[in-house]
Amino acid sequence: MEIEIWSDVMCPFCYIGKRHFEKALEQFAEKDSVRVTWKSYQLDPALKPEGEQNIYDYLAERKGISRQQSETMHERVVRMAEAAGLHYDFDKAIVANSFDAHRLSHLAAKHGLQDAMEERLFAAYFTEGKNIGDPETLVQLGAEVGLDENEIRGMLRSDAFSAGVKQDADEAAQLGARGVPFFVIDRKYGISGAQPVETFLRALDEAAKTGR
Repeated sequence: MEIEIWSDVMCPFCYIGKRHFEKALEQFAEKDSVRVTWKSYQLDPALKPEGEQNIYDYLAERKGISRQQSETMHERVVRMAEAAGLHYDFDKAIVANSFDAHRLSHLAAKHGLQDAMEERLFAAYFTEGKNIGDPETLVQLGAEVGLDENEIRGMLRSDAFSAGVKQDADEAAQLGARGVPFFVIDRKYGISGAQPVETFLRALDEAAKTGR
């Protein structure tokens, strides 16, 4: 079974969705036959790598709401994350362009380390307040999951995997994704959003029955 997950490292619901999906997968009878591929999707390609704005002001401007409303929305997301077993610290979050982080994920996929890389990037952004647009931060995070530092630096200095990141976004549009997370099972079943564990498990069971 092939499962593709369109996601952005700076999407709070993507990390929550990852946890819900993982819990469903643990209960899935045919989990050993599942292959997961992470696909790139940028919520805001226009962001700068430097991370100049805090997340509360960023969302307020993007959504046309007040700073207080933005803080309230983030508090709700923090509670959702806690229910999924995650700790979000938005006070430390650095809003930065995720394009190079997506390229790093593609590099990790080449070495069979993509899921570990995605997990590390999510934790770095949502819990540790690291700038996922900063090259040296990406080198450090990649090395932590087992990638070669020199290979990461070489990738970042080139345009390697740039076409792949853009192709993933184009595919998402073709499949009708209007946001992320977006889960696709065997290119037959689509699941949008950080759905409950039970929803993911039902979809996996249904796909397994259909595929027999």
